[in-house]
Amino acid sequence: MRRLVFLLFLALPLAAETRVTLLHFSDYHSHALPFYTDEGERGGIARAIGYLKAEKRRGALVFNGGDTMNIGAPAWSDKYQCAEWSWLNGIVDAMAFGNHDADYGFAQFERCKAQVRYPILSANTNGFPRYTVLKANGVRIGVFAVAGADFPQLVKVPELKFGNALETAREVVRELREDEQVAAVVMIGHQHTEDDYVLAKAVPGIDVIFGTHSHLKHELTRIEHTATSFISPSQYLTYISRIELTFDGNRVTKVSGGLVPVDDRMRADRATARRVKAMQRELERDPKYSALFVPIAKLDQPIGVEALARRTLAVMRQVTNADVALSTHSSFRRPLPAGSITPEALRAALPYDNEIVVCEMKGADLQRAIDDEMYVSGPIDPEKTYRVATTDYVAFVAKKLHCQRTGKKVRAELTSALVADP
Repeated sequence: MRRLVFLLFLALPLAAETRVTLLHFSDYHSHALPFYTDEGERGGIARAIGYLKAEKRRGALVFNGGDTMNIGAPAWSDKYQCAEWSWLNGIVDAMAFGNHDADYGFAQFERCKAQVRYPILSANTNGFPRYTVLKANGVRIGVFAVAGADFPQLVKVPELKFGNALETAREVVRELREDEQVAAVVMIGHQHTEDDYVLAKAVPGIDVIFGTHSHLKHELTRIEHTATSFISPSQYLTYISRIELTFDGNRVTKVSGGLVPVDDRMRADRATARRVKAMQRELERDPKYSALFVPIAKLDQPIGVEALARRTLAVMRQVTNADVALSTHSSFRRPLPAGSITPEALRAALPYDNEIVVCEMKGADLQRAIDDEMYVSGPIDPEKTYRVATTDYVAFVAKKLHCQRTGKKVRAELTSALVADP
């Protein structure tokens, strides 16, 4: 009898590993149409929805890392604001609150939120769920998001208050692991990459961090000295992060995956494509925005992001008679293609309507103000004194410098320079 039982036991199939697919996009910023990049055409919400919808039917969990809008540019954002949020009902399982998602005020944000059936998460922001627990293939997965340390400066909405992201993350991970008994913990946004790395090292128990806010393209990696994997899908639906978690019971045994380019190999959702086409046609005919789509210059060759930054810094120096110019990497978001250039294309490349300001600074002080996230027009001698052209964001928000306003706008001055000498 014992031998029979033993033989029957051997005949039983071994328990199969459980796999769960996670998809994530972030920092969409109302870029509904495909656009030019240094890697070819990318993006387009109809393509992304077609892909996400198909993967959702196969059982994937889908996450939106936030920053879905961008006041001032592109024009789509100002006209349609959160129109796309409801298109993602039934597709997205959770969204992180991004610093731009309340760009049109708290009342409008509340109206946008009322249109969606998925939770909008921000563990250290008042009025938001701290986390959600999802079940896929029988596995419980805890998902949370945090507001980065710069939210108090970036989000001009008095109704919202922001706590410490690291301390809150530690509390949330403990709750998810101990109280909710989840098999995996995932963070979907919304802070800078360097802060993600610090958080992963300080808060054990996070399996995956989906990078947001820094607009970084970064393939899947393991954060050093942690058990946390990190991946970041760039911006504007250029890529979608795709992760596969492998479980043995309630334990993650493997994290694999990579970035999926959003390009013409993705089959666009037809209904979304028709809707986007009609909305874009309406936008371009709207007298409030139509001038943005009239060509103002023609480029013989494309201008890459770094080359565009260097050209812009040269313009900033010239119009202010400065010795040196500097601006953040984040001020330059897209290259310019060859051919006709419209104001809207420039707004896509430089989405923030920054003012040029001028400061007198000693070289040593200037060197201390410069970090790895800045373009600088030339080398700095610590012994010299410089007339510095920069943006109001760098001077008054990021670095707290003492500078004088000029009334000149970066994008307007670059536009004049391109019209005069494309």
